[in-house]
Amino acid sequence: MSILSPAVESSLDSAAQQNGRQQNGRQGRQAIEPRKVAFDYPEDLQPVWSSDVPEFSIAANSISLLMPYVEPYVIRAIKSASGELEGELAKDADAFCRQEAQHHHQHKKFNRLLGSHYQGLARVEGWMKRTYEWLWRTRSQGFSLAFAAGAETVAYTLARWTEARMGRLFSNAEPTMATLFLWHLAEEVEHKSVAYDVYREVDGRRWLLAVAMFWAALITGVFGIVGSLYMLSKERRLFKPATYVAMLPWSVSFIFELLPAMAVASLSRSHHPTDLTDPLWFSLFLDGYDPESGTIPLVEI
Repeated sequence: MSILSPAVESSLDSAAQQNGRQQNGRQGRQAIEPRKVAFDYPEDLQPVWSSDVPEFSIAANSISLLMPYVEPYVIRAIKSASGELEGELAKDADAFCRQEAQHHHQHKKFNRLLGSHYQGLARVEGWMKRTYEWLWRTRSQGFSLAFAAGAETVAYTLARWTEARMGRLFSNAEPTMATLFLWHLAEEVEHKSVAYDVYREVDGRRWLLAVAMFWAALITGVFGIVGSLYMLSKERRLFKPATYVAMLPWSVSFIFELLPAMAVASLSRSHHPTDLTDPLWFSLFLDGYDPESGTIPLVEI
């Protein structure tokens, strides 16, 4: 893999300043490309992979723990509706599931490394597994599709929030880890409207979308907190004031960005995800993917 150096970062920033933000528009749906990216984690990779912002790496790790459980749930929900989809939406739904399957695979691979450092994470992952199994076993197809659309709203909002703070959050981060998370977020931006469109095609009830979106955000938040607290305790950072000085502003700013997005997505009849302006950096980053080698430029900030 090559390195996305500060010079390349500068050129991307210049392109963003010249071209503004990328606006898809409903009539110009973005093509969805499943990518099989091969991540080779260094043998000496440490779970706290950001020396400048260690708290962020721990928070990101806690979200990674969820991926082997939420991604299969979302994929299963979308595939359950495949018989009711036609044309471009059916193709997009298939590509969406293939992207999410790759996210599941790569995060599961990384999570094994986390588990070797933090033995107690197996219990947390067990809670996650049982939660999503219970949701699938007890909820309707409509709820599961609405949950998938809600989870994608959370993911897209997280991508926009992260991109706006990328220079700070990934400063001096281990390049493979920075690339893993930014690749995942970039593809969340790319397929941002698929789960919403599938839900609207199959069910579409606004109140159910609001309820399921609330649960998607709540479950993500609860397990994100639980995983973070456990890893912070193991790193002897749980009772350090600096930890909360760093993490509290992030949490508050993300919540204030997420809540309006959830409200608009679930309550506004005229809303569609393609109305939202995408961060340009992510599409430029994905342009560097090489399908023959299965590589994408490593991000080094």
